[in-house]
Amino acid sequence: MSANTGDTAWILISSALVMLMTPGVALFYGGMARRKNLLSTIMMSFGIMGLVGIIWALWGYSLSFGSDNGGLIGGLNFVGFLNVGMEPSDTYASSVPHLAFMAFQGMFAIITVALITGAVVERIKFSALLIFSALWVTVVYSPVAHWVWGAGGWLSSLGALDFAGGAVVHINAGVSALALVMLLGRRKGFPVALMEANNIPMVALGAGLLWFGWFGFNAGSSLASDGLAANAFVATNLSAAAAGFTWMVISWLHHRPSLLGTVTGAVAGLVAITPAAGFVAPLAAIPIGIVASVVCHNSIVFMKKKLKFDDSLDVFAVHGMGGIWGALATGIFASSEIGGAPGPIEGNWEQVGIQVISIVVVAVFAFIATWILGKFVDITVGLRVGQSEETVGLDLSQHGERAYGGLLR
Repeated sequence: MSANTGDTAWILISSALVMLMTPGVALFYGGMARRKNLLSTIMMSFGIMGLVGIIWALWGYSLSFGSDNGGLIGGLNFVGFLNVGMEPSDTYASSVPHLAFMAFQGMFAIITVALITGAVVERIKFSALLIFSALWVTVVYSPVAHWVWGAGGWLSSLGALDFAGGAVVHINAGVSALALVMLLGRRKGFPVALMEANNIPMVALGAGLLWFGWFGFNAGSSLASDGLAANAFVATNLSAAAAGFTWMVISWLHHRPSLLGTVTGAVAGLVAITPAAGFVAPLAAIPIGIVASVVCHNSIVFMKKKLKFDDSLDVFAVHGMGGIWGALATGIFASSEIGGAPGPIEGNWEQVGIQVISIVVVAVFAFIATWILGKFVDITVGLRVGQSEETVGLDLSQHGERAYGGLLR
Protein backbone atom coordinates (compact mmCIF):
# COMPACT_ATOMS: atom_id res chain seq x y z
CA MET A 1 0.00 0.00 0.00
CA SER A 2 1.59 3.25 -1.16
CA ALA A 3 0.79 6.82 -0.19
CA ASN A 4 -1.09 9.20 -2.47
CA THR A 5 1.14 12.20 -3.16
CA GLY A 6 -1.71 14.71 -3.33
CA ASP A 7 -3.21 13.54 -0.03
CA THR A 8 0.23 13.49 1.57
CA ALA A 9 0.96 17.03 0.48
CA TRP A 10 -2.38 18.22 1.85
CA ILE A 11 -1.98 16.52 5.24
CA LEU A 12 1.56 17.90 5.64
CA ILE A 13 0.39 21.41 4.74
CA SER A 14 -2.56 21.03 7.12
CA SER A 15 -0.22 19.89 9.89
CA ALA A 16 1.84 23.04 9.38
CA LEU A 17 -1.31 25.17 9.42
CA VAL A 18 -2.46 23.63 12.71
CA MET A 19 1.03 24.11 14.17
CA LEU A 20 0.79 27.82 13.29
CA MET A 21 -2.42 28.05 15.32
CA THR A 22 -0.56 27.64 18.62
CA PRO A 23 1.59 30.77 18.06
CA GLY A 24 -1.73 32.31 16.99
CA VAL A 25 -3.21 31.36 20.37
CA ALA A 26 -0.12 32.83 22.04
CA LEU A 27 -0.67 36.21 20.34
CA PHE A 28 -4.46 36.08 20.77
CA TYR A 29 -4.15 35.41 24.50
CA GLY A 30 -1.03 37.53 24.98
CA GLY A 31 -2.70 40.65 23.60
CA MET A 32 -5.67 40.20 25.93
CA ALA A 33 -3.52 39.83 29.06
CA ARG A 34 -2.27 42.84 30.99
CA ARG A 35 1.07 44.29 29.94
CA LYS A 36 2.96 42.83 32.91
CA ASN A 37 1.81 39.31 31.97
CA LEU A 38 2.20 39.44 28.19
CA LEU A 39 5.38 37.39 27.86
CA SER A 40 4.34 34.81 30.44
CA THR A 41 1.10 34.25 28.52
CA ILE A 42 2.95 33.75 25.24
CA MET A 43 5.54 31.55 26.96
CA MET A 44 2.84 29.14 28.09
CA SER A 45 1.95 28.28 24.49
CA PHE A 46 5.57 27.92 23.38
CA GLY A 47 6.48 25.81 26.42
CA ILE A 48 3.56 23.53 25.63
CA MET A 49 4.62 23.23 21.98
CA GLY A 50 7.89 21.72 23.16
CA LEU A 51 6.61 19.59 26.02
CA VAL A 52 3.50 18.11 24.39
CA GLY A 53 5.33 17.62 21.09
CA ILE A 54 7.78 15.31 22.84
CA ILE A 55 5.13 13.51 24.91
CA TRP A 56 3.03 12.90 21.79
CA ALA A 57 5.94 11.18 20.06
CA LEU A 58 6.91 9.07 23.07
CA TRP A 59 3.53 7.84 24.33
CA GLY A 60 0.64 10.25 23.66
CA TYR A 61 -0.02 9.10 20.10
CA SER A 62 0.02 5.46 21.14
CA LEU A 63 -2.44 6.00 23.99
CA SER A 64 -4.74 7.87 21.61
CA PHE A 65 -4.50 5.75 18.45
CA GLY A 66 -2.84 2.51 19.51
CA SER A 67 -4.61 -0.86 19.50
CA ASP A 68 -7.92 -0.62 21.34
CA ASN A 69 -8.35 -1.69 24.96
CA GLY A 70 -12.04 -1.99 25.77
CA GLY A 71 -12.92 1.15 23.82
CA LEU A 72 -11.23 3.25 26.52
CA ILE A 73 -7.55 3.70 25.70
CA GLY A 74 -5.00 2.86 23.05
CA GLY A 75 -2.26 0.29 23.58
CA LEU A 76 1.50 0.74 23.56
CA ASN A 77 2.13 -0.56 20.05
CA PHE A 78 3.02 2.92 18.74
CA VAL A 79 5.23 4.04 21.65
CA GLY A 80 8.25 6.01 20.45
CA PHE A 81 7.22 5.65 16.77
CA LEU A 82 7.18 1.87 17.05
CA ASN A 83 5.30 0.62 13.94
CA VAL A 84 4.89 4.23 12.77
CA GLY A 85 6.83 4.80 9.56
CA MET A 86 6.75 6.13 6.03
CA GLU A 87 4.19 3.62 4.79
CA PRO A 88 0.46 4.27 5.35
CA SER A 89 -1.30 2.81 8.37
CA ASP A 90 -3.72 -0.01 7.68
CA THR A 91 -6.17 1.60 10.13
CA TYR A 92 -5.90 5.39 9.87
CA ALA A 93 -5.61 7.66 6.81
CA SER A 94 -4.55 4.87 4.48
CA SER A 95 -3.52 7.21 1.64
CA VAL A 96 -0.79 9.10 3.56
CA PRO A 97 2.34 7.99 5.46
CA HIS A 98 1.60 6.91 9.02
CA LEU A 99 4.14 9.50 10.21
CA ALA A 100 2.14 12.25 8.51
CA PHE A 101 -1.09 11.20 10.24
CA MET A 102 0.74 11.03 13.58
CA ALA A 103 2.19 14.53 13.08
CA PHE A 104 -1.21 15.97 12.12
CA GLN A 105 -2.85 14.55 15.23
CA GLY A 106 0.04 15.76 17.38
CA MET A 107 -0.69 19.36 16.43
CA PHE A 108 -4.22 18.92 17.78
CA ALA A 109 -2.90 17.67 21.12
CA ILE A 110 -0.58 20.67 21.40
CA ILE A 111 -3.18 23.33 20.70
CA THR A 112 -5.76 21.70 22.98
CA VAL A 113 -3.45 22.04 25.97
CA ALA A 114 -2.50 25.59 24.91
CA LEU A 115 -6.17 26.62 24.82
CA ILE A 116 -6.56 25.87 28.53
CA THR A 117 -3.89 28.41 29.48
CA GLY A 118 -6.11 31.40 28.64
CA ALA A 119 -8.27 30.70 31.66
CA VAL A 120 -5.42 30.73 34.18
CA VAL A 121 -2.98 33.35 32.91
CA GLU A 122 -1.71 36.04 35.29
CA ARG A 123 -1.68 33.77 38.35
CA ILE A 124 -0.48 30.21 37.64
CA LYS A 125 3.11 29.10 38.24
CA PHE A 126 4.90 28.22 35.02
CA SER A 127 6.41 25.08 36.59
CA ALA A 128 2.97 23.97 37.79
CA LEU A 129 1.52 24.56 34.33
CA LEU A 130 4.15 22.35 32.70
CA ILE A 131 3.63 19.51 35.19
CA PHE A 132 -0.15 19.80 34.81
CA SER A 133 0.13 19.84 30.99
CA ALA A 134 2.20 16.65 30.93
CA LEU A 135 -0.33 14.88 33.17
CA TRP A 136 -3.37 16.27 31.37
CA VAL A 137 -2.36 15.30 27.84
CA THR A 138 -1.67 11.77 29.13
CA VAL A 139 -4.62 11.23 31.46
CA VAL A 140 -7.36 13.38 29.88
CA TYR A 141 -6.64 14.21 26.24
CA SER A 142 -5.35 10.82 25.09
CA PRO A 143 -8.30 8.75 26.40
CA VAL A 144 -10.89 11.19 25.00
CA ALA A 145 -9.11 11.23 21.63
CA HIS A 146 -9.25 7.42 21.61
CA TRP A 147 -12.94 7.34 22.58
CA VAL A 148 -13.89 9.61 19.68
CA TRP A 149 -11.26 9.06 16.96
CA GLY A 150 -9.44 5.85 17.83
CA ALA A 151 -10.32 2.58 16.09
CA GLY A 152 -12.63 0.80 18.55
CA GLY A 153 -13.19 3.89 20.72
CA TRP A 154 -16.50 3.58 22.51
CA LEU A 155 -17.96 6.97 21.52
CA SER A 156 -16.96 6.34 17.92
CA SER A 157 -18.67 2.95 18.07
CA LEU A 158 -21.75 4.62 19.56
CA GLY A 159 -21.92 6.87 16.48
CA ALA A 160 -20.82 10.20 17.96
CA LEU A 161 -19.86 12.71 15.27
CA ASP A 162 -16.82 14.93 15.80
CA PHE A 163 -15.13 15.81 12.54
CA ALA A 164 -12.22 17.88 13.85
CA GLY A 165 -12.48 18.22 17.61
CA GLY A 166 -15.66 19.75 19.08
CA ALA A 167 -15.53 17.29 21.96
CA VAL A 168 -11.90 16.15 21.82
CA VAL A 169 -10.47 19.67 21.62
CA HIS A 170 -12.95 22.36 22.63
CA ILE A 171 -15.29 20.80 25.20
CA ASN A 172 -12.31 18.96 26.67
CA ALA A 173 -10.20 22.14 26.98
CA GLY A 174 -13.06 24.46 27.93
CA VAL A 175 -14.43 22.34 30.77
CA SER A 176 -10.92 21.56 32.01
CA ALA A 177 -10.25 25.31 32.08
CA LEU A 178 -13.37 25.73 34.21
CA ALA A 179 -12.08 23.20 36.75
CA LEU A 180 -8.66 24.88 36.94
CA VAL A 181 -10.18 28.33 37.43
CA MET A 182 -12.24 27.02 40.34
CA LEU A 183 -9.08 25.59 41.91
CA LEU A 184 -6.98 28.72 41.40
CA GLY A 185 -9.51 31.34 42.40
CA ARG A 186 -9.79 34.92 41.17
CA ARG A 187 -6.91 37.14 40.19
CA LYS A 188 -5.90 39.76 42.74
CA GLY A 189 -8.25 42.72 42.33
CA PHE A 190 -10.88 40.94 40.24
CA PRO A 191 -13.59 42.10 39.52
CA VAL A 192 -12.95 45.62 40.83
CA ALA A 193 -9.56 46.42 39.27
CA LEU A 194 -9.36 47.38 35.59
CA MET A 195 -7.92 44.44 33.66
CA GLU A 196 -7.66 45.88 30.16
CA ALA A 197 -6.17 44.11 27.15
CA ASN A 198 -2.63 45.40 26.56
CA ASN A 199 -2.53 45.10 22.77
CA ILE A 200 -5.72 44.61 20.74
CA PRO A 201 -3.89 44.67 17.36
CA MET A 202 -1.91 41.65 18.66
CA VAL A 203 -5.21 39.95 19.53
CA ALA A 204 -6.46 40.60 15.98
CA LEU A 205 -3.23 39.21 14.49
CA GLY A 206 -3.57 36.10 16.64
CA ALA A 207 -7.20 35.68 15.58
CA GLY A 208 -6.18 36.05 11.94
CA LEU A 209 -3.57 33.31 12.32
CA LEU A 210 -6.18 31.11 14.01
CA TRP A 211 -8.70 31.67 11.20
CA PHE A 212 -5.99 30.89 8.63
CA GLY A 213 -4.74 27.80 10.47
CA TRP A 214 -8.27 26.54 11.05
CA PHE A 215 -8.55 25.63 7.37
CA GLY A 216 -5.90 22.99 8.05
CA PHE A 217 -7.58 22.07 11.33
CA ASN A 218 -10.96 21.35 9.72
CA ALA A 219 -10.34 20.75 6.02
CA GLY A 220 -7.25 18.70 6.87
CA SER A 221 -9.43 16.42 8.98
CA SER A 222 -10.81 14.99 5.75
CA LEU A 223 -7.38 13.27 5.67
CA ALA A 224 -7.46 13.55 1.88
CA SER A 225 -7.32 16.23 -0.78
CA ASP A 226 -10.92 15.73 -1.85
CA GLY A 227 -14.42 17.16 -2.00
CA LEU A 228 -15.04 16.65 1.71
CA ALA A 229 -11.99 18.82 2.44
CA ALA A 230 -13.48 21.53 0.20
CA ASN A 231 -16.82 21.26 2.03
CA ALA A 232 -15.11 21.60 5.39
CA PHE A 233 -13.03 24.55 4.14
CA VAL A 234 -16.07 26.53 2.93
CA ALA A 235 -18.16 25.68 6.03
CA THR A 236 -15.31 26.80 8.28
CA ASN A 237 -15.04 30.18 6.59
CA LEU A 238 -18.79 30.78 6.59
CA SER A 239 -19.21 30.01 10.27
CA ALA A 240 -16.35 32.32 11.26
CA ALA A 241 -17.73 35.07 9.03
CA ALA A 242 -21.28 34.74 10.38
CA ALA A 243 -20.16 34.59 13.99
CA GLY A 244 -17.71 37.47 13.75
CA PHE A 245 -20.26 39.70 12.04
CA THR A 246 -22.96 38.75 14.55
CA TRP A 247 -20.72 39.59 17.51
CA MET A 248 -19.90 42.93 15.88
CA VAL A 249 -23.61 43.72 15.62
CA ILE A 250 -24.21 42.66 19.23
CA SER A 251 -21.43 44.93 20.49
CA TRP A 252 -22.73 47.75 18.28
CA LEU A 253 -26.21 47.41 19.78
CA HIS A 254 -24.74 47.64 23.28
CA HIS A 255 -22.31 50.49 22.57
CA ARG A 256 -19.99 50.52 19.53
CA PRO A 257 -18.68 47.85 17.13
CA SER A 258 -15.73 46.32 18.97
CA LEU A 259 -12.65 44.85 17.27
CA LEU A 260 -11.94 42.69 20.30
CA GLY A 261 -15.52 41.42 20.22
CA THR A 262 -15.54 40.86 16.46
CA VAL A 263 -12.41 38.68 16.45
CA THR A 264 -13.64 36.81 19.54
CA GLY A 265 -16.87 36.11 17.68
CA ALA A 266 -14.95 34.79 14.68
CA VAL A 267 -13.08 32.39 16.96
CA ALA A 268 -16.38 31.28 18.52
CA GLY A 269 -17.68 30.50 15.03
CA LEU A 270 -14.56 28.51 14.24
CA VAL A 271 -14.99 26.54 17.46
CA ALA A 272 -18.62 25.74 16.74
CA ILE A 273 -18.09 24.53 13.16
CA THR A 274 -15.15 22.30 14.12
CA PRO A 275 -17.15 19.12 14.89
CA ALA A 276 -19.60 19.77 12.06
CA ALA A 277 -17.43 20.85 9.11
CA GLY A 278 -17.38 17.44 7.42
CA PHE A 279 -20.96 16.44 8.29
CA VAL A 280 -23.09 19.48 7.34
CA ALA A 281 -23.78 21.41 4.14
CA PRO A 282 -21.79 24.66 3.87
CA LEU A 283 -24.86 26.92 4.25
CA ALA A 284 -25.66 25.27 7.60
CA ALA A 285 -22.50 26.94 8.87
CA ILE A 286 -24.24 30.33 8.82
CA PRO A 287 -26.87 29.55 11.51
CA ILE A 288 -24.24 27.56 13.42
CA GLY A 289 -21.99 30.62 13.49
CA ILE A 290 -24.77 33.07 14.38
CA VAL A 291 -25.97 30.98 17.32
CA ALA A 292 -22.38 30.42 18.46
CA SER A 293 -21.89 34.18 18.80
CA VAL A 294 -25.09 34.63 20.79
CA VAL A 295 -24.32 31.67 23.06
CA CYS A 296 -20.69 32.60 23.72
CA HIS A 297 -21.36 36.32 24.16
CA ASN A 298 -24.10 35.67 26.70
CA SER A 299 -21.93 33.07 28.44
CA ILE A 300 -19.17 35.66 28.95
CA VAL A 301 -21.65 38.16 30.39
CA PHE A 302 -23.21 35.56 32.68
CA MET A 303 -19.90 34.13 33.90
CA LYS A 304 -18.16 37.44 34.57
CA LYS A 305 -20.93 39.86 35.47
CA LYS A 306 -23.44 37.58 37.17
CA LEU A 307 -21.24 34.88 38.72
CA LYS A 308 -18.09 37.06 39.07
CA PHE A 309 -16.19 34.07 37.72
CA ASP A 310 -12.57 34.83 36.76
CA ASP A 311 -11.90 32.82 33.63
CA SER A 312 -9.22 35.31 32.55
CA LEU A 313 -9.67 35.13 28.77
CA ASP A 314 -13.09 33.44 28.58
CA VAL A 315 -11.91 29.96 27.60
CA PHE A 316 -14.95 28.15 28.98
CA ALA A 317 -17.41 30.65 27.50
CA VAL A 318 -15.88 30.52 24.01
CA HIS A 319 -14.40 27.03 23.72
CA GLY A 320 -16.49 25.12 26.24
CA MET A 321 -19.87 26.60 25.37
CA GLY A 322 -18.96 27.03 21.70
CA GLY A 323 -17.86 23.40 21.55
CA ILE A 324 -21.05 22.21 23.26
CA TRP A 325 -23.21 24.13 20.79
CA GLY A 326 -21.10 22.90 17.88
CA ALA A 327 -21.36 19.25 18.93
CA LEU A 328 -25.13 19.61 19.31
CA ALA A 329 -25.44 21.50 16.02
CA THR A 330 -23.54 18.69 14.28
CA GLY A 331 -26.33 16.30 15.21
CA ILE A 332 -29.04 18.80 14.24
CA PHE A 333 -27.67 19.72 10.80
CA ALA A 334 -25.94 16.46 9.83
CA SER A 335 -26.53 15.45 6.22
CA SER A 336 -26.00 11.96 4.81
CA GLU A 337 -25.01 13.54 1.48
CA ILE A 338 -22.00 15.21 3.12
CA GLY A 339 -20.53 12.93 5.79
CA GLY A 340 -22.77 9.91 5.49
CA ALA A 341 -24.65 10.50 8.76
CA PRO A 342 -28.28 11.71 8.65
CA GLY A 343 -29.70 14.09 11.24
CA PRO A 344 -33.23 15.16 12.28
CA ILE A 345 -33.82 16.86 8.91
CA GLU A 346 -33.72 13.33 7.43
CA GLY A 347 -35.72 11.88 10.30
CA ASN A 348 -32.83 10.65 12.45
CA TRP A 349 -33.43 12.29 15.85
CA GLU A 350 -31.31 9.60 17.49
CA GLN A 351 -28.17 11.39 16.31
CA VAL A 352 -28.96 14.37 18.54
CA GLY A 353 -29.26 12.04 21.53
CA ILE A 354 -25.90 10.46 20.73
CA GLN A 355 -24.33 13.92 20.50
CA VAL A 356 -25.76 14.85 23.90
CA ILE A 357 -24.27 11.69 25.41
CA SER A 358 -20.84 12.52 23.99
CA ILE A 359 -21.07 16.11 25.30
CA VAL A 360 -22.03 15.06 28.82
CA VAL A 361 -19.52 12.22 29.07
CA VAL A 362 -16.55 14.26 27.83
CA ALA A 363 -17.49 17.27 29.97
CA VAL A 364 -17.93 15.26 33.18
CA PHE A 365 -14.75 13.25 32.64
CA ALA A 366 -12.69 16.33 31.77
CA PHE A 367 -13.92 18.27 34.80
CA ILE A 368 -13.38 15.51 37.36
CA ALA A 369 -10.03 14.36 35.97
CA THR A 370 -8.73 17.93 35.69
CA TRP A 371 -9.85 18.73 39.23
CA ILE A 372 -7.95 15.70 40.55
CA LEU A 373 -4.82 16.51 38.52
CA GLY A 374 -4.97 20.16 39.53
CA LYS A 375 -5.31 19.23 43.20
CA PHE A 376 -2.33 16.91 42.91
CA VAL A 377 -0.16 19.63 41.36
CA ASP A 378 -1.34 22.14 43.96
CA ILE A 379 -0.44 19.81 46.84
CA THR A 380 2.96 18.91 45.42
CA VAL A 381 4.41 22.11 43.91
CA GLY A 382 1.61 24.66 44.32
CA LEU A 383 -0.53 26.00 41.47
CA ARG A 384 -0.49 29.70 42.18
CA VAL A 385 2.25 32.30 42.37
CA GLY A 386 2.66 34.36 45.54
CA GLN A 387 0.78 37.65 45.96
CA SER A 388 3.92 39.76 45.50
CA GLU A 389 4.78 37.85 42.31
CA GLU A 390 1.26 38.38 41.00
CA THR A 391 1.44 42.10 41.80
CA VAL A 392 4.77 42.53 40.00
CA GLY A 393 3.53 40.44 37.09
CA LEU A 394 4.49 37.00 35.84
CA ASP A 395 6.78 38.34 33.10
CA LEU A 396 9.30 39.49 35.70
CA SER A 397 8.54 37.08 38.55
CA GLN A 398 8.44 33.90 36.45
CA HIS A 399 10.70 34.70 33.48
CA GLY A 400 12.85 37.71 34.34
CA GLU A 401 11.82 39.54 31.19
CA ARG A 402 9.64 42.46 30.16
CA ALA A 403 7.65 42.66 26.93
CA TYR A 404 8.73 46.26 26.46
CA GLY A 405 12.12 47.21 27.86
CA GLY A 406 14.35 44.16 27.59
CA LEU A 407 15.86 41.90 30.19
CA LEU A 408 15.64 42.54 33.91
CA ARG A 409 18.96 43.96 35.16
